[in-house]
Amino acid sequence: MIDSTLRPSSVDDLLAAARDGLLGPDPATLRASTAFRTSYGTRHPGRTGGYRNEVLSIRVGAAVGSCGVEPGSATGELVDDCVAATVAELLDHPSPPVRIAALDAYLLHSCPHPRAAGIEGTPVVIEGPTSLTKSRRRAEAVVDLLPGDVRRVLVVGVVGSLLAELRDRSIGYLPCDLAGGVTEWGEPVFESVAAAPDDYDALLVTGMSLGNGSFDELRAVALARGLPLVLFAQTGSGVLPWFLGRGVHAVSAEPYPFFSLDGGPSTILTYRERR
Repeated sequence: MIDSTLRPSSVDDLLAAARDGLLGPDPATLRASTAFRTSYGTRHPGRTGGYRNEVLSIRVGAAVGSCGVEPGSATGELVDDCVAATVAELLDHPSPPVRIAALDAYLLHSCPHPRAAGIEGTPVVIEGPTSLTKSRRRAEAVVDLLPGDVRRVLVVGVVGSLLAELRDRSIGYLPCDLAGGVTEWGEPVFESVAAAPDDYDALLVTGMSLGNGSFDELRAVALARGLPLVLFAQTGSGVLPWFLGRGVHAVSAEPYPFFSLDGGPSTILTYRERR
């Protein structure tokens, strides 16, 4: 029986609950039928810059779990290592992205969208004739999750359309990304949260923080300062709703295949903390 009342204190805590079968079937009885990597580059017409993403995905039953990885790190050997392994084995894998992708698949197998973590999500259809239109419409849905009184946001994981949407709403932001550099408006990108000023009143954070191990630290910052934390999650769309009410204010959950990989309509799920 699934304990949908569980509110984990950390990612490791959630992993432990999954290993113990508290969140679904015994993970030793489930196997990954398929594992694959998706590598893609994007540069929207009219934009001055682009990006390249790589994602590791694992299928368990009808569920696909995903974790963003550094380009080139999801080797063929790593993918082969996941195929036909039990979920229990994958939850103990030495690679953090494998553990997160497996956890995502397991949780979505047990609690699929639109009720990830036993919480009712709201489907939002993202469509448009161009990749840029879809990107901007997703950005609208994500920024809508911020409280209405937010004036300056720490953005962890720089996405041009999200910054453009914040600019359109006259919401200030501090861009932060491990890659550093500058935004398309020439603003410096901080390479760490510690390097950024602390005069922000909300955090908008990529789900990739699960894969690189920074999520718990960012959630701790939000808890310590009493600030809303909103997540936009391709990585861990089934994982992050479990932290609603535990330092997370809202989640934009985007299961595979992601909006940028499909020319037709895509559906994301938005989740908010229980009141």
